[in-house]
Amino acid sequence: MDTHPLSAVSFLSSLTSLSPHLLSHPPLSWHTHKQMKTPATKAIERIGPGGTAMKRAAEMAASSWVHVDPDSLFPIQNLPFGVFSTPSNAHARIGVAIGKQILDLSVISHLFTSPALAAHQAVFRESTLNAFMALGRPAWREARETLQKLLSADEATLRDDAALRAKALVPQAEATMLLPVAIGDYTDFYSSKEHATNLGSMFRDPSNPLLPNWVHIPVGYHGRSSSVVVSGTPVVRPSGQTCPVDGQPPVFGPSKLLDFELETAFFVGTPSPLGRPIPIAEAADHIFGMVLLNDWSARDIQKWEYVPLGPFLGKNFATTISPWVVTMEALAPFICDPPAQDPVPLPYLRTPYPYAVDLHLTVAIKPAGASEAGVVSRTNFKHMYWTMAQQLAHHAVNGCPMRTGDMLASGTISGPTPDSLGSMIELSWRGTKTIDVGSGHTRKFLQDGDEVVISGVCEGKGYRVGFGECRGVVLPPVAFPQ
Repeated sequence: MDTHPLSAVSFLSSLTSLSPHLLSHPPLSWHTHKQMKTPATKAIERIGPGGTAMKRAAEMAASSWVHVDPDSLFPIQNLPFGVFSTPSNAHARIGVAIGKQILDLSVISHLFTSPALAAHQAVFRESTLNAFMALGRPAWREARETLQKLLSADEATLRDDAALRAKALVPQAEATMLLPVAIGDYTDFYSSKEHATNLGSMFRDPSNPLLPNWVHIPVGYHGRSSSVVVSGTPVVRPSGQTCPVDGQPPVFGPSKLLDFELETAFFVGTPSPLGRPIPIAEAADHIFGMVLLNDWSARDIQKWEYVPLGPFLGKNFATTISPWVVTMEALAPFICDPPAQDPVPLPYLRTPYPYAVDLHLTVAIKPAGASEAGVVSRTNFKHMYWTMAQQLAHHAVNGCPMRTGDMLASGTISGPTPDSLGSMIELSWRGTKTIDVGSGHTRKFLQDGDEVVISGVCEGKGYRVGFGECRGVVLPPVAFPQ
C-alpha cells in the first residue's frame, strides 16, 4: 500500500463544488479514481508525490530553535494540541508539544494575527480546544503556519525574546495533562474487518462471520462521554451482571474478563446543523485531529447484556484517550489508500480521496511489580475497512447534527496476523490461549494492577509524528455489601 504525501483537507474547497459529479462515479478504490482522471484526481495530483505545496511545508518545518531529539515524537512537523496545568499555575490552558517542551498558547495568543485568527485570539486562552476547533479549517491551517514560523530556527520573534520565551515554554515533565476537549457525544464504530471477522468466528458462524450489513455500513453505537478520561487515569474494575453458565440465572460481581480495545478516535471541529447531512466530499473538512483510545471492555458483562440493543455497562465504565490531539495537517504526509471495499459502497459513502492513515500502533501490558511492559500487539491503522470520512458521513447522513468536540472512535484495530490483534479476546482467542506479557507473566484477560500502554507513531523521512501514550492501570473493584 503506497503512502501519498497528500492532505485531503487542503483541496476540499474544490471538491465541495464538485461533489455531485464525484458521487455520480462508482469508485471501487482510490486507484480507480486515479485511472478515471476526474477533476478531483487532478486536484490530488497537483499536491501529490512531488507536489510543491508539500515540499514547501517540509522545508519550512525542517528544524526548530527549540531542542528536539532526533527520535522525538513531537518535532516541528507535528505540533499537536493539548490542555495542561502546572504546580505553579493550576489553570487549565492550551499548549502545543515541541520536543520535551510545551508552548503555552495563552502566553503568545497575541501573536496569532492571520486573517482567520486576528479577531479570535481569545480562543487560545480557553481551557479546552473547543472554541478554536469551531473556527474551522482556515483557522486551523493558519494556526499551524503561525506556530511553525514562530518555532522555526530562523525566526527571531520568540527565539530572541528571553522574557516571553521563559513564560511560554513549559517542560512537559512539569505539566499535568488534562482532557483536551469538552466532549459532547461519543460514538464508537466497529470498522476493522479483521476484528469483526474474528469475533464473528468466535460467537457465530466461522464460515460466515460477518453480519449481512457489515460490508454496507460503518456499524457503530453511542458510548458515554462522561467516562472518557485522559491517559494516566486509573480504571476501576467494573461490576455487573454476568451469566457464567448458559441457561442458568445471572450473578452479580466484578468482571472476570476485563479487556482492552486498541482504537483511535477523531474530534469533530466544524459542526453541522440538525437536518443537514455531511457529504462525503466535505467530510474531511469537519475532522480536526486524532487521538489514541482504549475502549476498556468487560466481556462477560457485555455478553449477557448486548442482545438486543448492544453494549451498555460492559463498555461505558471507562474510555481512555491520549492527551495530545494530532491534527490532520500533521498527518497529511501519511494519508494512504484504504483497503479495497467489496461490494462498492452506496454513493453517499464513496470517498473521492484516500483517507486511511499509515499509523503504526503498539499495545503493551505491564503487570504489577514488573520492571517493564511487554508488547502484545503491533498493528497499523491503515488496515481499517471503513475510513474516518465514511464514518462521519454515515453518522450524519440522516441529519444527525455533529457538534464541535464530538468524538468518533474507530473500533478495535486488528490486523491480518496473529501478532496484530487489537484485543485480548482475540489474542487469547476467547481465553483458550495464554498471552506472554513478559517478565515471566502470562495473561488471558487483564488482572488488577495491570497497566495497559498504547502508543502510536507515523514514520516520516527523518522525523516521527507521535501521539504520546494512552495508558491506564486496573484497580480492584468497589466492594458491594452482600
